Amino acid sequence: MAKELAYVLINPHTIRKSRTGGVIARYLGRTDLKLVGARMFGPSQELASRYAEAIRLREPPDSPFGDLLAEYVLREYGPCPRTGLPHRTMCLLFEGENAVSKIWQLTGSASLRWGCGQTIRETYGDYILDAAGRVSYFEPAVLVAPTQEFTCESLRLWDEYSDSCSGIVNSAMDLDCGAGVEQTLVMLKPDNFRHPSVRMGHIIDLLSSAGLRIIAVRRFGLTVAQAEQFYQPVRDALRRKFPFFGTPRVAAAVSRELGFEVPESEVRLFCEAISPAYAAREFENIVEYMTGYRPSNCSPEEKPLLADAPCVAICYEGPEAVRKIRDRLGETDPHKARPGSVRREFGTSIMINAAHASDSPASALREMDIIDFKTNDFSPLIRKYCHE
Repeated sequence: MAKELAYVLINPHTIRKSRTGGVIARYLGRTDLKLVGARMFGPSQELASRYAEAIRLREPPDSPFGDLLAEYVLREYGPCPRTGLPHRTMCLLFEGENAVSKIWQLTGSASLRWGCGQTIRETYGDYILDAAGRVSYFEPAVLVAPTQEFTCESLRLWDEYSDSCSGIVNSAMDLDCGAGVEQTLVMLKPDNFRHPSVRMGHIIDLLSSAGLRIIAVRRFGLTVAQAEQFYQPVRDALRRKFPFFGTPRVAAAVSRELGFEVPESEVRLFCEAISPAYAAREFENIVEYMTGYRPSNCSPEEKPLLADAPCVAICYEGPEAVRKIRDRLGETDPHKARPGSVRREFGTSIMINAAHASDSPASALREMDIIDFKTNDFSPLIRKYCHE
C-alpha cells in the first residue's frame, strides 16, 4: 500500500490548556506513522473563513456537524474580534501507509462516546447537550480530515497561507508582553524519534509546567553545516575545560599503567596540549549523532545538504523562559538530573539526553537564527502528496 500524508490541527483551546503534549503523545504512541512536519499557525480571518466553508461543504446536507464544525472554526480559529490578534494552532503532518484512516480513527467522533477514552476527542474534547438536546458546549480538541481528497484540499488551502500566517507566532492574544519576557529554544534530539514513541509528547507535557507558551515549532533534519555552527560553542568549551576535568583522569590512568603515582601537576601541560584533539573528537561525535554524518567525512559542498536524523525545534516565550525551561530539562548528565526532569526521565548519557535548551537569551537568538523557523517545510511535502 502506498504511503499517504495526513494532517492534525491542534486547536487553539487545546494549546492554551497545555494539552498539546498529551495529544501528540497519543498520535505518535498509538500509530506507526512518522511525524514529517510541524508548524505553528496564526490563522487570518480569510484562512479561517475558507477552511470553515470547506468543512461545511464536505459534510452531507443532513449532517449536523458541518455547520457545527464550521462555526467552531470561524469562532476559534480567526483572530480575536476585539483585539485583532491571532490565535495559535499547530499543524502536524504524518506520513505512512493508510495514514488518513489511522489519524481519523484515533481522533474519534466529534460527538464522543462517554466514559471510553480510546480516542483523542474522548479524552481532550467536549460535546455537551442541554436538556432539549441542543449543543451547549463544543470543543473537538483537534481537526482532521476523513478522506485523502479532503486532506489534500485542506493542505493546499493551508499551504497558500503558510508564508503569511505561520512560522513564529509571537503576537497571539494569549501571550505575555510584560517585562522579563524571553524566548528560548528547545531542540528534541534524534533519540526521541528512532521508533514510534510517546517521548516527544511527554517531553512537551513536562515542559508545560513552566507556564510558557509555544510560539513556533519545526520538524526538520539538522544539516552537518548547521550542526557545526550550532555546536561550535560546545567545542570551544570542551577545549577550555578539558585540562581541568581531564588532568585527574589522565594522571590516574598513567599511574595505573606505570604502577606508581604520577602527580597531576606533571600531566597538566600534556592535557592542555591535547585539549584541541579531545574537543575535535567529541565535536565530531556530537555532529554525527545530530545529523547522521561525521563532518570529517563530508566535503564542504556536502555539509549544507546532508541531514539524516530527525529533530523537532520548539520556541517558548514568557517571563524567565530560559531559566524555567532549563530547570524542567535538568542537568546535562541524566544520572545527576532531578527526578521528574526531562533528562532524568528520557536521557541515557550526557550526549543522548533527550533535548537541548538555550543557556541564555543571546544563545537562544543565535540558535533560532540557525534553525530558522521561517523555513517553509510544508510546501515540498504538500506538493509531493497533494499535487493537482
